[in-house]
Amino acid sequence: MASGVAGGAAVAWLEAGRETAPVAGGAPIPTDAVPLNRLTVAPLVARVAPAVVNVAVLQASPYAQNPLLRDPYYRFFLGVPEEALAPRISAGSGFVVDAARGLVVTNHHVVENARAIAVGLGDRQVEAEFLGSDPATDIAVLRIPARGLRQISLGDSDRTQVGDYVVAIGNPFEVGQTVTAGIVSALRAPSEGGPRYVQTDAPINPGNSGGPLINMRGEAIGVNSAIIAPGGGNVGIGLAVPSRVARQVVERISHVTLDR
Repeated sequence: MASGVAGGAAVAWLEAGRETAPVAGGAPIPTDAVPLNRLTVAPLVARVAPAVVNVAVLQASPYAQNPLLRDPYYRFFLGVPEEALAPRISAGSGFVVDAARGLVVTNHHVVENARAIAVGLGDRQVEAEFLGSDPATDIAVLRIPARGLRQISLGDSDRTQVGDYVVAIGNPFEVGQTVTAGIVSALRAPSEGGPRYVQTDAPINPGNSGGPLINMRGEAIGVNSAIIAPGGGNVGIGLAVPSRVARQVVERISHVTLDR
């Protein structure tokens, strides 16, 4: 979508049917050539959202790993309440990458140290099998019953360009499936020898981890993994593991070649 004109001339976009906006040094452009009043990603979201899942994880309390804290005396002395020993439930997101085999990709940090994993699919919840994960890339692979599933294809993140429009889908703060949109802000490697990340300004919040970053072709070009938040809130710097990296990890763990 063109948003400027060579030579610095501004374009006055109009919402009326066939009205035109003058362009310096050229013929008028019909405003319906760029129908901003009809711009929507709703068809795209309707196509891919059913493949995005919620991931609920039962994890042992870190306090429960300390044998001293099983003694009420030490808990009292250290100020650790008894309920701190109870298992905790955390939540994240994921998406189906192979519907026929029930393969789901999410983040390693979402399912790390899980005692049990449940995957939410619309109005139903199923138990998930943990197939494996790669802490270095923060990618994990689950398997769920392959019944009535939709999938999202992993696109070619190497073709992604800064400025591409993207959509992030996930379950932030456990409020339910949520869609946000933005652009690819940068392509970078945050550490020496580390994987290249896709940076986006599409809002990504706690609970979005493991969800897909979708391009305008409906392909996942990244797996949302982290945010840079110096003040604890979203400042428009989200990081996604490139789909090329995710594909390699999924295929290695599952011994399956994903559709291209």
